[in-house]
Amino acid sequence: MLFKMLLLGVAIWLILTLLKQYRQGIDQPRNAPEPDQKMVKCAACDVHLPKSESVEVDGKHYCCAEHSQQDRS
Repeated sequence: MLFKMLLLGVAIWLILTLLKQYRQGIDQPRNAPEPDQKMVKCAACDVHLPKSESVEVDGKHYCCAEHSQQDRS
């Protein structure tokens, strides 16, 4: 009888621990993108990318330095 109560207590503790971890996982966003990050289009190849990663030359945005140089020549 004592063994059954101990086993039941361990089972309840395990279930509560797993539920707690599950709830914590739901509450925390996983790698959520920044909502206010603006996307721009490369003037040379029309690829969309975040503005922070683009190369800006004369008000135009490019995906890489090579495309900015190709467009100027």
